[in-house]
Order: sequence, then structure tokens, then C-alpha cells
Amino acid sequence: MGSGLSLFTNGSSSSPSRERDLLKPGLGDLPESCVALILEKLDPVEICRFSKLNRAFRSASWADFVWESKLPHDYGSILEKILGGFPEKLRKRDIYNFLSRVNSFDDGTKVHPFSQRLSVCFVPERKIHVLIRFFDVFLLLLQKAWVDKRTSDLCLCLSVKGLSVTGIDDRRYWNHIPSDESRFSSVAYLQHVWWFQVDGEIEFPFPAGTYSVFFRLHLGKPGKRCGWKVCNTEQIHGWDIKPVQFQIWTEDGQHSSSQCKLTEPGTWSHYHAGDFVVGKSKSSSTKLKFSMTQIDCTHTKGGLCVDSVIVYPSSCKDRLRRF
Repeated sequence: MGSGLSLFTNGSSSSPSRERDLLKPGLGDLPESCVALILEKLDPVEICRFSKLNRAFRSASWADFVWESKLPHDYGSILEKILGGFPEKLRKRDIYNFLSRVNSFDDGTKVHPFSQRLSVCFVPERKIHVLIRFFDVFLLLLQKAWVDKRTSDLCLCLSVKGLSVTGIDDRRYWNHIPSDESRFSSVAYLQHVWWFQVDGEIEFPFPAGTYSVFFRLHLGKPGKRCGWKVCNTEQIHGWDIKPVQFQIWTEDGQHSSSQCKLTEPGTWSHYHAGDFVVGKSKSSSTKLKFSMTQIDCTHTKGGLCVDSVIVYPSSCKDRLRRF
């Protein structure tokens, strides 16, 4: 009984201090408009973290002007390129969430993730209804675009299947092999060839900035054995004799080139082809062409995997992730 009385007394004596604590202002007492101004100064990742603090921060994190500054300039053109139209009645945070994930698109195929279709199939054997949702068929599309979550800069990735590769249809020289290390689930593997040439182009509404173009390549044939990744290097030849030349062009006359020998077997590497600049005054899409060649026919080349071409903001190229 004494302990019970002691607890009751202690609780009564501490009640004034608790009341004083309740009177002290906290983060939850900040006006939502003030919180939104604070969040506007943060990057998107930090905004999402702070939105978990309390109700005021969570509500403020949905303010359109907070996310307006995080979206790429002329994001409407980017949405139209990916979706084939501009979705209505979407808040800026929804638009940012969509652009920050990897979105697949193709010149003739547009995907609209906001209107996912839902169908019902009946399975007589089990007498149940199976709901099947038709999501974006990413693997069938040859181009991917997303916005970097830290910098809000635009990134693109183009599958080798969407490029022009000399001799790609001749199985004596080229094969498409499955790969779980590719965003497109398969890569092109070169066995041997005399004339090596890969060309491609894309037209896209790039926001103003400086961009770098990379070819994602792998010397050797990757595979798996007993669950472990292995690399067959038997067919690697010819890449250490003469350098490979990389080039890019833009419709406004920019040109950049580089060359190097391929000497790193067993790993996926990003080979820098060049940089280009999109000016702030440019309001239309930028047409970009790029190529990778080794056309010295005095020797054959082989044992190379070509995965994709990546267009990445130059400011972020040092942290270009392996996909």
C-alpha cells in the first residue's frame, strides 16, 4: 500500500511539470506553410524523411510548390514523351514519384501507369477468380527514363535491341543472351566479326544541362555455374590491338569523340563516348546520335557483350551506378 501511495504522490507532484511541457511549443505547433518553406530547401530524399516526423510535416510535404522546384524544367514535355499525353489532376508530388522511378517507353509504344487496367479471369479447375493486373511491360520496351532522386536530373538508358548493330541478325557473329545484370534482361554477345559498328539515335526533350553518354560493355561471356557468376573469356580477342572509337553528335552541331582499348574482362564497364550541352533557351527536343566502331579489318574482334547506351547528367557521372 505504501508503494502504491508513493507512486500516486510522485505522479501528483510531477503533474505541474508535465503541464509546463505541454505548454512548450514543438515541431508539431509550426504552421504548415512555414514547414513547407523549410521542406522546399531540402532535396527529395530528405523531404520524404522529414514527412515522417509529424502530421504538420506530412501535410506540408504534399504542397505543390515544394515539389515544383524539384521537377525538371519543362517536365510536361518529358511526361508527354513517355506517356503520349499529360495526365490531368495530378499533384506535383505524384508527378515526381512517377518520374523518379524507371519508366519504360518506345517511339511507337507509350505506357500510362496511372490508368492500370484490371481484369478478371475464371479458372474452372479451382473455381476461383484470379485477378490479373496488367502493369507496364518493361521488358518489351527498348528505352527507359528516370529522374535522379538527389539532383532531379534526367537519365536515359537505351537497349542494344534499339540500336543499329552491323551483322546483328547473323547468328554466326551475334547472339542475344539472357542476363539478370541488364535492365532489359538480355544483352547482345559478339562471337567474332571483322567490322564492328554500333550506331543509335534518340530525340528527347532534355532539360537544360550538360550530359554524358556511356556505352555499357562487358568483355567475356557472363553466365552462372552452380549459382555463382562466371565469365567465359575464351572468345575475347582483337580489342587490345587497336582502340575502339566512340562518337556523339547533336543536331545543333556539337560533336565529341574518344577512343580506348577494351582491357577489363569479367566486369561491366561504362565507356565514356562524350558530352553534350542543352541550353536554357532550347524549347524543343534534342536529337542525339552516337556510335561505337572498330573497323580495322586486318584482324577480327570477339568475346564482347553490349548491353545499352546511357545518357547521364555529367555532374553525377562519378557515381554512375552499375545496373
